[in-house]
Amino acid sequence: MEMLEEHRCFDGWQQRWRHHSAVLNCTMTFSVFLPPERRETPPPVLYWLSGLTCNDENFTTKAGAQRVAAELGIVLVMPDTSPRGEDVADSESYDLGKGAGFYLNATQQPWAAHYRMYDYLRDELPNLIREQFNVSDRCAISGHSMGGHGALIMALKNPGRYTSVSAFAPIVNPCQVPWGQKAFSAYLGDNPADWQAWDSCALMLNSKPDDAIPTLIDQGDSDQFLADQLQPARLAEAARQTGWPLTLRVQPGHDHSYYFIASFIEDHLRFHAQHLLK
Repeated sequence: MEMLEEHRCFDGWQQRWRHHSAVLNCTMTFSVFLPPERRETPPPVLYWLSGLTCNDENFTTKAGAQRVAAELGIVLVMPDTSPRGEDVADSESYDLGKGAGFYLNATQQPWAAHYRMYDYLRDELPNLIREQFNVSDRCAISGHSMGGHGALIMALKNPGRYTSVSAFAPIVNPCQVPWGQKAFSAYLGDNPADWQAWDSCALMLNSKPDDAIPTLIDQGDSDQFLADQLQPARLAEAARQTGWPLTLRVQPGHDHSYYFIASFIEDHLRFHAQHLLK
Protein backbone atom coordinates (compact mmCIF):
# COMPACT_ATOMS: atom_id res chain seq x y z
CA MET A 1 0.00 0.00 0.00
CA GLU A 2 1.01 3.58 -0.66
CA MET A 3 -0.27 6.55 1.34
CA LEU A 4 -1.30 9.36 -1.01
CA GLU A 5 -2.19 11.98 1.59
CA GLU A 6 -2.79 12.46 5.31
CA HIS A 7 -4.48 15.27 7.26
CA ARG A 8 -5.00 15.86 10.97
CA CYS A 9 -8.74 16.05 11.57
CA PHE A 10 -10.63 16.31 14.89
CA ASP A 11 -7.64 14.79 16.72
CA GLY A 12 -7.72 11.84 14.31
CA TRP A 13 -6.26 11.28 10.86
CA GLN A 14 -7.88 11.50 7.44
CA GLN A 15 -5.86 9.38 5.01
CA ARG A 16 -5.99 8.28 1.38
CA TRP A 17 -4.33 5.07 0.22
CA ARG A 18 -3.55 3.32 -3.06
CA HIS A 19 -3.15 -0.43 -3.44
CA HIS A 20 -3.24 -3.14 -6.07
CA SER A 21 -6.48 -5.12 -6.09
CA ALA A 22 -6.11 -8.73 -7.17
CA VAL A 23 -9.90 -9.07 -7.27
CA LEU A 24 -10.43 -6.10 -9.58
CA ASN A 25 -7.16 -6.55 -11.46
CA CYS A 26 -6.28 -2.86 -11.20
CA THR A 27 -4.95 -0.21 -8.84
CA MET A 28 -7.53 1.13 -6.39
CA THR A 29 -7.73 3.98 -3.92
CA PHE A 30 -9.68 4.26 -0.70
CA SER A 31 -10.00 6.88 2.02
CA VAL A 32 -10.05 6.16 5.74
CA PHE A 33 -10.68 8.26 8.84
CA LEU A 34 -8.93 7.04 11.98
CA PRO A 35 -10.43 8.52 15.15
CA PRO A 36 -8.30 9.42 18.16
CA GLU A 37 -7.52 6.44 20.42
CA ARG A 38 -9.80 6.75 23.42
CA ARG A 39 -10.36 3.18 24.58
CA GLU A 40 -8.31 0.04 25.03
CA THR A 41 -10.24 -2.06 22.52
CA PRO A 42 -9.79 -1.53 18.77
CA PRO A 43 -12.47 0.69 17.18
CA PRO A 44 -15.25 -0.64 14.94
CA VAL A 45 -15.58 0.25 11.25
CA LEU A 46 -18.31 1.92 9.22
CA TYR A 47 -18.01 1.36 5.47
CA TRP A 48 -19.46 4.10 3.26
CA LEU A 49 -20.41 3.41 -0.37
CA SER A 50 -20.86 6.43 -2.64
CA GLY A 51 -23.12 6.97 -5.64
CA LEU A 52 -22.90 7.41 -9.39
CA THR A 53 -19.97 9.51 -10.72
CA CYS A 54 -18.36 9.60 -7.25
CA ASN A 55 -15.07 8.23 -5.96
CA ASP A 56 -13.61 7.73 -2.47
CA GLU A 57 -13.25 11.47 -1.85
CA ASN A 58 -16.82 12.76 -2.18
CA PHE A 59 -18.01 11.64 1.24
CA THR A 60 -14.67 12.51 2.80
CA THR A 61 -14.81 16.15 1.75
CA LYS A 62 -18.56 16.90 1.68
CA ALA A 63 -20.41 14.93 4.37
CA GLY A 64 -18.74 16.35 7.49
CA ALA A 65 -18.75 12.96 9.18
CA GLN A 66 -15.33 13.09 10.85
CA ARG A 67 -16.33 15.20 13.86
CA VAL A 68 -18.94 12.75 15.09
CA ALA A 69 -16.90 9.70 14.09
CA ALA A 70 -14.03 11.08 16.20
CA GLU A 71 -16.36 11.59 19.15
CA LEU A 72 -17.83 8.10 18.87
CA GLY A 73 -14.56 6.33 18.10
CA ILE A 74 -15.61 4.85 14.75
CA VAL A 75 -13.27 4.24 11.82
CA LEU A 76 -14.72 5.38 8.47
CA VAL A 77 -13.68 3.52 5.31
CA MET A 78 -14.62 5.01 1.92
CA PRO A 79 -13.83 2.80 -1.10
CA ASP A 80 -14.08 3.89 -4.72
CA THR A 81 -17.27 3.21 -6.68
CA SER A 82 -15.74 1.11 -9.46
CA PRO A 83 -12.47 -0.28 -10.80
CA ARG A 84 -10.16 2.29 -12.40
CA GLY A 85 -7.38 2.41 -14.97
CA GLU A 86 -6.70 2.63 -18.69
CA ASP A 87 -7.36 -1.09 -19.19
CA VAL A 88 -10.73 -0.99 -17.42
CA ALA A 89 -13.83 -1.00 -19.64
CA ASP A 90 -15.84 2.21 -19.62
CA SER A 91 -18.86 3.91 -21.18
CA GLU A 92 -19.59 7.46 -22.24
CA SER A 93 -22.70 7.34 -20.03
CA TYR A 94 -22.38 8.59 -16.46
CA ASP A 95 -24.47 5.67 -15.19
CA LEU A 96 -22.38 2.83 -16.64
CA GLY A 97 -18.70 1.95 -16.38
CA LYS A 98 -16.18 3.84 -14.28
CA GLY A 99 -17.86 5.52 -11.33
CA ALA A 100 -20.88 3.25 -11.78
CA GLY A 101 -19.86 -0.23 -10.63
CA PHE A 102 -23.17 -0.91 -8.81
CA TYR A 103 -21.29 -3.04 -6.25
CA LEU A 104 -21.92 -6.32 -8.07
CA ASN A 105 -19.89 -8.99 -9.85
CA ALA A 106 -20.22 -8.57 -13.62
CA THR A 107 -20.60 -11.72 -15.71
CA GLN A 108 -20.67 -10.14 -19.18
CA GLN A 109 -17.83 -8.89 -21.36
CA PRO A 110 -16.09 -6.48 -21.43
CA TRP A 111 -17.04 -5.82 -17.81
CA ALA A 112 -16.32 -9.18 -16.17
CA ALA A 113 -12.54 -8.75 -16.25
CA HIS A 114 -12.59 -5.94 -13.67
CA TYR A 115 -16.07 -5.18 -12.37
CA ARG A 116 -16.21 -7.36 -9.25
CA MET A 117 -16.91 -4.72 -6.64
CA TYR A 118 -19.00 -7.11 -4.55
CA ASP A 119 -16.09 -9.50 -4.01
CA TYR A 120 -13.79 -6.55 -3.39
CA LEU A 121 -16.06 -5.19 -0.65
CA ARG A 122 -16.95 -8.55 0.84
CA ASP A 123 -13.44 -9.98 1.08
CA GLU A 124 -10.42 -8.09 -0.21
CA LEU A 125 -10.92 -4.61 1.22
CA PRO A 126 -12.06 -5.69 4.72
CA ASN A 127 -9.11 -8.09 4.93
CA LEU A 128 -6.77 -5.27 3.93
CA ILE A 129 -8.29 -2.92 6.52
CA ARG A 130 -7.88 -5.50 9.28
CA GLU A 131 -4.28 -6.20 8.25
CA GLN A 132 -3.16 -2.59 7.98
CA PHE A 133 -5.13 -0.84 10.72
CA ASN A 134 -5.96 -1.49 14.37
CA VAL A 135 -9.69 -2.19 14.05
CA SER A 136 -12.16 -4.61 15.58
CA ASP A 137 -14.19 -7.16 13.67
CA ARG A 138 -17.41 -5.25 14.32
CA CYS A 139 -18.56 -3.27 11.31
CA ALA A 140 -21.59 -1.55 9.80
CA ILE A 141 -22.31 -0.22 6.34
CA SER A 142 -23.99 2.81 4.79
CA GLY A 143 -24.21 4.59 1.45
CA HIS A 144 -25.93 7.02 -0.89
CA SER A 145 -28.01 6.35 -4.01
CA MET A 146 -26.14 3.63 -5.96
CA GLY A 147 -24.08 3.26 -2.79
CA GLY A 148 -27.25 2.90 -0.75
CA HIS A 149 -28.14 0.02 -3.06
CA GLY A 150 -24.65 -1.36 -2.44
CA ALA A 151 -24.93 -1.07 1.34
CA LEU A 152 -28.31 -2.80 1.40
CA ILE A 153 -27.29 -5.73 -0.79
CA MET A 154 -24.03 -6.19 1.14
CA ALA A 155 -26.04 -6.46 4.36
CA LEU A 156 -28.77 -8.65 2.87
CA LYS A 157 -26.37 -11.06 1.16
CA ASN A 158 -24.07 -11.44 4.18
CA PRO A 159 -26.14 -12.19 7.29
CA GLY A 160 -24.18 -11.68 10.48
CA ARG A 161 -21.46 -9.57 8.83
CA TYR A 162 -22.78 -6.12 9.79
CA THR A 163 -24.34 -4.89 13.02
CA SER A 164 -26.55 -2.38 11.16
CA VAL A 165 -27.13 -0.81 7.74
CA SER A 166 -28.29 2.62 6.63
CA ALA A 167 -28.75 4.53 3.40
CA PHE A 168 -29.52 7.93 1.95
CA ALA A 169 -31.85 7.90 -1.08
CA PRO A 170 -30.97 4.32 -2.05
CA ILE A 171 -31.85 2.56 -5.30
CA VAL A 172 -33.86 -0.17 -3.58
CA ASN A 173 -35.42 -1.97 -6.56
CA PRO A 174 -32.88 -1.72 -9.41
CA CYS A 175 -34.58 -4.49 -11.41
CA GLN A 176 -37.53 -2.16 -11.94
CA VAL A 177 -35.94 1.26 -12.52
CA PRO A 178 -33.93 2.72 -15.43
CA TRP A 179 -30.59 3.06 -13.66
CA GLY A 180 -30.64 -0.54 -12.53
CA GLN A 181 -32.03 -2.00 -15.75
CA LYS A 182 -29.32 -0.32 -17.81
CA ALA A 183 -26.49 -1.40 -15.52
CA PHE A 184 -27.79 -4.91 -14.91
CA SER A 185 -28.33 -5.55 -18.64
CA ALA A 186 -24.74 -4.57 -19.35
CA TYR A 187 -23.06 -6.23 -16.37
CA LEU A 188 -25.26 -9.30 -15.90
CA GLY A 189 -26.94 -9.94 -19.26
CA ASP A 190 -30.49 -9.65 -20.54
CA ASN A 191 -32.15 -12.29 -18.35
CA PRO A 192 -33.98 -10.48 -15.50
CA ALA A 193 -33.88 -13.66 -13.44
CA ASP A 194 -30.12 -13.12 -13.09
CA TRP A 195 -30.73 -9.67 -11.63
CA GLN A 196 -32.69 -10.77 -8.58
CA ALA A 197 -29.58 -11.60 -6.56
CA TRP A 198 -28.60 -7.91 -6.67
CA ASP A 199 -31.98 -6.33 -5.86
CA SER A 200 -32.67 -5.28 -2.26
CA CYS A 201 -36.42 -5.81 -2.50
CA ALA A 202 -36.03 -9.34 -3.86
CA LEU A 203 -33.34 -10.17 -1.31
CA MET A 204 -35.37 -8.88 1.61
CA LEU A 205 -38.50 -10.78 0.53
CA ASN A 206 -36.40 -13.97 0.51
CA SER A 207 -34.59 -13.26 3.78
CA LYS A 208 -34.92 -15.26 6.99
CA PRO A 209 -36.08 -13.68 10.26
CA ASP A 210 -32.68 -14.27 11.87
CA ASP A 211 -30.97 -12.34 9.05
CA ALA A 212 -32.60 -9.03 9.94
CA ILE A 213 -30.52 -6.16 11.31
CA PRO A 214 -31.49 -2.60 12.27
CA THR A 215 -31.92 -0.50 9.11
CA LEU A 216 -32.30 3.26 8.69
CA ILE A 217 -33.15 4.99 5.42
CA ASP A 218 -33.46 8.73 4.86
CA GLN A 219 -35.13 10.02 1.71
CA GLY A 220 -35.70 13.63 0.69
CA ASP A 221 -39.16 14.38 -0.65
CA SER A 222 -37.73 16.92 -3.13
CA ASP A 223 -35.29 14.40 -4.60
CA GLN A 224 -35.44 14.70 -8.39
CA PHE A 225 -34.93 10.93 -8.73
CA LEU A 226 -37.50 9.83 -6.17
CA ALA A 227 -40.35 8.83 -8.47
CA ASP A 228 -38.54 7.15 -11.35
CA GLN A 229 -35.33 5.74 -9.82
CA LEU A 230 -35.59 5.33 -6.04
CA GLN A 231 -39.10 4.50 -4.74
CA PRO A 232 -38.14 3.52 -1.18
CA ALA A 233 -41.75 2.61 -0.38
CA ARG A 234 -41.15 -0.65 -2.25
CA LEU A 235 -38.49 -1.67 0.24
CA ALA A 236 -40.66 -0.51 3.13
CA GLU A 237 -43.39 -2.87 1.88
CA ALA A 238 -40.90 -5.74 1.67
CA ALA A 239 -39.83 -4.96 5.23
CA ARG A 240 -43.46 -4.93 6.37
CA GLN A 241 -44.08 -8.33 4.81
CA THR A 242 -40.99 -9.91 6.37
CA GLY A 243 -40.87 -8.08 9.69
CA TRP A 244 -37.51 -6.53 8.83
CA PRO A 245 -36.67 -3.70 11.32
CA LEU A 246 -36.59 -0.82 8.83
CA THR A 247 -37.05 2.84 9.71
CA LEU A 248 -37.80 4.98 6.64
CA ARG A 249 -37.73 8.73 7.22
CA VAL A 250 -38.96 11.14 4.56
CA GLN A 251 -37.22 14.49 4.99
CA PRO A 252 -39.20 17.53 3.78
CA GLY A 253 -37.53 19.76 1.20
CA HIS A 254 -34.36 17.71 0.82
CA ASP A 255 -32.94 16.70 -2.56
CA HIS A 256 -30.37 14.12 -3.73
CA SER A 257 -27.26 16.14 -2.93
CA TYR A 258 -24.55 16.01 -0.30
CA TYR A 259 -26.31 18.87 1.49
CA PHE A 260 -28.92 16.23 2.34
CA ILE A 261 -26.29 13.78 3.53
CA ALA A 262 -24.51 16.42 5.61
CA SER A 263 -27.82 17.30 7.29
CA PHE A 264 -28.42 13.80 8.65
CA ILE A 265 -25.07 12.01 8.72
CA GLU A 266 -24.79 12.58 12.47
CA ASP A 267 -28.07 10.72 12.97
CA HIS A 268 -26.73 7.79 10.94
CA LEU A 269 -23.43 7.65 12.80
CA ARG A 270 -25.18 7.67 16.16
CA PHE A 271 -27.61 5.03 14.90
CA HIS A 272 -24.73 2.74 13.96
CA ALA A 273 -22.87 3.49 17.20
CA GLN A 274 -25.78 2.04 19.19
CA HIS A 275 -25.05 -1.33 17.60
CA LEU A 276 -21.31 -1.13 16.89
CA LEU A 277 -20.31 -0.17 20.40
CA LYS A 278 -22.38 -2.67 22.37
